[in-house]
Amino acid sequence: MKAFVATAAAVLLSTTAAFAQDVTLRFQHFVSPASANPAHFIEPWAKKVEAESNGRIKIEIFPFMQLGGKAPEQYDLIRDGVIDGGWVIPSYQPGRFPEAEALELPFMVTKSAEEASIAAWEFTQKHLMDDFADVHVFAAHMHGRGLVYKKGEPIAKVEDLQGLSLRGPSRPATMLLKKLGATPVGMPVPAFPEALSKGVVDGGVITFEQAPSLKLHELTDSHTDVAGKQSLYNLYFIWAMNKAKYESLPDDLKKVIDDNAGLMASAWAGRAHDIGDAEGRTVLAASPNKAAELSVEETARVATLGAEVTAEWITEMTAKGLPAEELVNDARAAVEAARGKATQLAN
Repeated sequence: MKAFVATAAAVLLSTTAAFAQDVTLRFQHFVSPASANPAHFIEPWAKKVEAESNGRIKIEIFPFMQLGGKAPEQYDLIRDGVIDGGWVIPSYQPGRFPEAEALELPFMVTKSAEEASIAAWEFTQKHLMDDFADVHVFAAHMHGRGLVYKKGEPIAKVEDLQGLSLRGPSRPATMLLKKLGATPVGMPVPAFPEALSKGVVDGGVITFEQAPSLKLHELTDSHTDVAGKQSLYNLYFIWAMNKAKYESLPDDLKKVIDDNAGLMASAWAGRAHDIGDAEGRTVLAASPNKAAELSVEETARVATLGAEVTAEWITEMTAKGLPAEELVNDARAAVEAARGKATQLAN
């Protein structure tokens, strides 16, 4: 009888210990679950992590900031443990993470979000991990090509932007819009549709993939891209976990997270935006929204103004004590090294 009791107690303790190692992680983002990154990256990523943990990790994903706070507060919500993990746009807090802006400068990255995200991860490893030391970053990525959406006819020349009030998501983007003669209005993506519908802005810069979920094909009349392989602008993102939460995981569950992090996850996140861009283009093509691409000559004019933005950014950041020229050169080198690598990293 004593042996039976001892065995039962051992089984109970073992079972209790096993259950104690199970964990539920609550992740939050700020867009529709039908948007490209949630649909094609974080949802399948979460299922992969759950499967590889044999069900011991459960990830609950909350769109539209359902757990509280606003999109610009996301980094602090993760850092402070209000949520276990989430999607962060560092540029939503201008001036806080200035080194990340190097990746967002005009014509910096290619129009392939996957290539740009491979470059973003390499740049992050070299320059940004100290900036994000109080969270656990498991992916860094960029979205797809940035376009100009507006009410009225498409953009044909730089002068067509004069006086337009245009939404911009980041400081580099608003610097470029101002240089182009527009009046930039900084705002996070969730605020863009209402600003359009109320006439607060005439348009703004954003991607193909956001058109369906934000109804940009209905709220604007046209969208314009630049010629060539480089994107007019781009935006830098991270997916991160609360550091204490990550460190509290048993080693085998940390390994599951680690095996689904880094370059592979970053490329996957970028690839999600490429898929979303293809879907968005299909929706736009079936709508009355007019598509246009600037001529090579007009794109060169925009690129010249973009180069002025980059030079001014270097001057500004250097004055603040940052190695700005090195940051720009390293960002460009990472972009060049990533060319042709899209889809080569399996998820």
